[in-house]
Amino acid sequence: MTKGRISQVIGPVVDVAFDNGVSLPNIYDALEAKKPDGTRVVLEVQAHVGENAVRAISMDSTDGFTRGLEVVSRFDHSR
Repeated sequence: MTKGRISQVIGPVVDVAFDNGVSLPNIYDALEAKKPDGTRVVLEVQAHVGENAVRAISMDSTDGFTRGLEVVSRFDHSR
């Protein structure tokens, strides 16, 4: 599992930044974020943006997401 951090949230669209040198998750891979209230939210990678970030779509509400919130890449398809 690779860990990243939320860098931007616009509605259901979430950008996740990873450390330099880390393998980015593939398109359609599942990411998981845990809201402050403990709710787990699955994100699906839609695009690679830049060299160390991905753009994902949330499968649930992004209310409570903040920049810096940890995201874990599960490296499997969310379908």
